[in-house]
Amino acid sequence: MSMIVGMCAIELRLHDAHSLKSKRQVLKSIKSRVRNKFNVAIAEVDDQDIWQRAVLGVAVVSTAHDHANRILNKVVNFIESLYLAELLDYQIEFW
Repeated sequence: MSMIVGMCAIELRLHDAHSLKSKRQVLKSIKSRVRNKFNVAIAEVDDQDIWQRAVLGVAVVSTAHDHANRILNKVVNFIESLYLAELLDYQIEFW
């Protein structure tokens, strides 16, 4: 049996966040939209105490490397298209 786990770390800047509460509201919106559209696991994984920065971790399980890569790239493009945060960087890895 072949199983591929794709992981993506997405670094964001939230220009309009002026408190941790407002940051969490924006991230909650992003995370729920991504979960509903792509059926992936997503969570804030770093910079939790910095108002205007966030790192989201996204994971997908697939039987094909290409499929997992395609899904993760679509997630990154979708987050960027929401215009809720500035995409600073992202990294994709596979296991």
